[in-house]
Amino acid sequence: MSARDEHLDDQPTCPSAGGGGLLPAELRAWMLLLAATGAVEQRLRTVVKESLDVSHDEFLILCLLAEQPRGGLRMTRIAELLGRPKTRLTYQIACLQRTGLVTRESACGDRRGIVVALTDKARRLLQEASGVLADTVREALSRFVGPEQREALSALVPDFADEPRQPQEP
Repeated sequence: MSARDEHLDDQPTCPSAGGGGLLPAELRAWMLLLAATGAVEQRLRTVVKESLDVSHDEFLILCLLAEQPRGGLRMTRIAELLGRPKTRLTYQIACLQRTGLVTRESACGDRRGIVVALTDKARRLLQEASGVLADTVREALSRFVGPEQREALSALVPDFADEPRQPQEP
């Protein structure tokens, strides 16, 4: 446990979704969601770099592509889903292509469109790292959310209510 993590117990508890403050329920929920997302991203950055040797933003691209059929996604759709400028995305895709994790091809019937897909190497790496990454998400969320939020997130994050799994053997 890092020195930073040791001080988490000293932090004030997360505000309840029940309210009592000035914000309406929708904004309280949004703020809790942002804070939970931030906690997960902070923990994932290091684990992603260690296990996949890619940046967090590149990892998000890999995750999007991992949920697609082997055909992949158009660059414009990836940019839209991640809320990233296409110029920044082009650089990240080039980095992933150089490491052999994605392929880029012209879209059929549209010479301006580019389709990005995972390689078998990327699929293998994601599969090998998935247990550690899932445990990291579960741990980060469990350290952040209270009992009411845990119950709500259990519907969104499989096995969130369960105890962390033991690391998978390679």
